[in-house]
Amino acid sequence: MTELSKFHNEPMETASRERITQIQSERLRAIVGHVYESNPIYRRLFDEKGVRPEDIRTAEDVVRLPFTGKDILRESYPLNMACVPRDQIVEMHMSSGSTGTPVVMPYTRSDLDQWAECMARCYRMAGAKPGDPTQITPLFGLFNGGFGMYHGARAAGLFVIPAGPGNTARQIRLARDLKTRVFTGVVSYGIRLMEVLAEEKESLPDLEIGIFGAEVFSDSMKKKISSGLDIDVFDIYGMTESGGVGTLGMDCPAHDGIHIWEDQYILEIIDPKTGEPVDDGEEGELVFTSLTREALPMIRFRTADLTHVISRDRCKCGRTHIRLAPITGRRDDMLIVKGVNFFPKQIEQTLLGIPGIGNNYQIIVEEEDGVNSVRVNVEAEPGVTGYMVEKALKEALGFSPKGDVFPLGGLPRQEGKAKRVFHNRIK
Repeated sequence: MTELSKFHNEPMETASRERITQIQSERLRAIVGHVYESNPIYRRLFDEKGVRPEDIRTAEDVVRLPFTGKDILRESYPLNMACVPRDQIVEMHMSSGSTGTPVVMPYTRSDLDQWAECMARCYRMAGAKPGDPTQITPLFGLFNGGFGMYHGARAAGLFVIPAGPGNTARQIRLARDLKTRVFTGVVSYGIRLMEVLAEEKESLPDLEIGIFGAEVFSDSMKKKISSGLDIDVFDIYGMTESGGVGTLGMDCPAHDGIHIWEDQYILEIIDPKTGEPVDDGEEGELVFTSLTREALPMIRFRTADLTHVISRDRCKCGRTHIRLAPITGRRDDMLIVKGVNFFPKQIEQTLLGIPGIGNNYQIIVEEEDGVNSVRVNVEAEPGVTGYMVEKALKEALGFSPKGDVFPLGGLPRQEGKAKRVFHNRIK
């Protein structure tokens, strides 16, 4: 084992590129046959594309398969795309449905084992050891975060503290009394924990590892949480459609990209407009194909997440699985103001580079007569002026957004995922 990291499944996590490709080809053939034979919606998609299971022989043949996306999952709500009988489904989770009909993800017992395997790899990759007190703060409910962290922690042999979200004062007491070493949560809750610890003049000397996800994670925010809590911070990746948090992967202690579990998923990076593959290093939309899930494997699912391949070579941590750049933003989250295209992550990165700026901010997109303008409200220490904020954003974005500067703590907080972007139509 390497000095940087430990493993949950060392033979698989360090498999050769040839072995990974062999596994992907075998599993792709099996999963294509499974979805084609078990679900009429998939069969129709394949037939419309003019492809049959026997046409798929190697991992490279994945490009012959049809794309899928959120729309077809919403149209088939709740379980019309399930690929197993109802009596084999033992659990379900779903998206929030905040933008329409929610996406439901069913699980067989094997699917729960697969989820636990992927999450256990992530815990061990972060340096968690059997018996480590692990505080799980995502919601235990229809949202997959809490249960995913729980299933993985059990598989990794950790001491589970299923705290759930909110009540930060209680979270701090639990972490102090139970000597929490590993803390998990949504990205914005790491910031909230920092703030309350500073207000109460408390510290958590036993805390060493933070695993955060569910929100786009800029490098500046990652460094801020790491410095503020004095811990090693990891960016975990997964979504409802892939089977939940951690199913796709996480960065390792080398912090040189997100490892994707390629024995579980085939990854493609495509041009969002044409659907054609892009070269390594070129930004595009992430597409994945599930190789081992039973109840609802996704075939060429378009995530809308934008990223690029960093490397396919062996990492310093010893793992051989592909590394992707942290997610830049979502294809459908791009903002266009005054002819400039940008993502909320770019604003966050700029704001956190201004001395004295707090951790909370709002991006308010105002539309009047079809024309967008943007306001950026921030929290800051005394001495930070609106001019300073406007100047930094103009240098980064090419235009000067309006906005106000509030005292620290002056903007509202959410205990779950932070809402950063607001839309306001002016009549």
